[in-house]
Amino acid sequence: MAGALKRPPPLTAEQIQARVLHRDGLILVIDKPAGLAVHAGPSKAPNLEECFDDLRYGLPRPPSLAHRLDADTSGVLVLGRHPKALAKLGRLFSGRDTEKTYWAVVEGSPPAEEGVFDAPLLKLNTKSGWSVKVSDKGQPSVTRYKIMGRAPGMTWLELKPETGRTHQIRVHCAHAGCPVIGDRLYGKVAPGQQLHLQSHAIVLPLSKTKPAISVTAPPPAHMLAALKACGFSPAT
Repeated sequence: MAGALKRPPPLTAEQIQARVLHRDGLILVIDKPAGLAVHAGPSKAPNLEECFDDLRYGLPRPPSLAHRLDADTSGVLVLGRHPKALAKLGRLFSGRDTEKTYWAVVEGSPPAEEGVFDAPLLKLNTKSGWSVKVSDKGQPSVTRYKIMGRAPGMTWLELKPETGRTHQIRVHCAHAGCPVIGDRLYGKVAPGQQLHLQSHAIVLPLSKTKPAISVTAPPPAHMLAALKACGFSPAT
C-alpha cells in the first residue's frame, strides 16, 4: 500500500467532487478534464482512476469506469458504484442502448449540413504506438453529425456515434476532410492547442420503470472561444 501513496492524485478531493454531474445509488457521472488519461497506461502517468477513492461517498469501495474516453477528450464519463451497477452498465454500453452526444469544433466543414460518416475503422499497432485508419478490413463504424454553427475556417458539430470504435469521431472527421481542431494524431496542431472534442451528453435507460437518466456537461474552457465564434451562447 505504501507504494500507492508516493504520488498524490492529479486532482484533490474537492476538485474531483466538484466535477460530479450526477450521483445516485448505482452510478456517478463526472465531467472529465481534458489532458488526463482515465486509467493507468504503460507510461504510469497520472490518471483519473487515482482520484476515485474520493468518490466513494460512504460505499466500501471506489467506483469504476463503465466506459472510456481518450486522454485528450473532456466531458461526460460514467462510473459504476458497485459490481451490480457495472454489470448493468456493461450491458447498456455493449448493447448500444445509450445515446452519446459529442461536440467538436473542426477545421473546414463536412460535406452537408447533416449526415452520416459511415467508414469502417481498423486499429493499427506499430513500433511507435497505435493509430486508427479507414480500411475495408476494419470494423463497421457509424457516426451521425449535424452542423450547429460556423466561423471562418471552422465548424461546430454535434456528433452521435452509433458504434463505439476507438478514435471513431476523430478519424471519421479527418477522413471527411474536416479534422478536429487540436488533433495531434489525425490533424494539425498549433503550439499549446488542445483537442476540441467533448463528450457533451449521455442518456442512460437504467430502469424499465423510471425515465432515462440524461446528463450534460458544460463546454470546457479551452473550447469556449471557438464555440462562441461559431455562434454558441452559454444561455442556449
